Amino acid sequence: MVQDGQLLAVFNSAHRVMKAESVLKAKRLPVLLIPAPRALSADCGLALRYDEEASADVMQTLTDENLLPAFICRRLAGGKYETIWNEDGSVPSNL
Repeated sequence: MVQDGQLLAVFNSAHRVMKAESVLKAKRLPVLLIPAPRALSADCGLALRYDEEASADVMQTLTDENLLPAFICRRLAGGKYETIWNEDGSVPSNL
């Protein structure tokens, strides 16, 4: 389950998300592999959930490993999601 304020890193393939999970857990970062919520369009159906406090370390590790996600979103109150980062640099949008 995703709590309000938590972040989800959504990837384009199951292989990439599982590799990212492995790398992040090896660095003892608090991430959890979960099924992507239906409100998000996730090609692989999986996402990594983590708290805002771990965001900088998660992003730095994923950047270093060349494993950036397709996008990152934050769960808002009421079950909506706000895209806060896109791999292609496009303007974030609310889902």
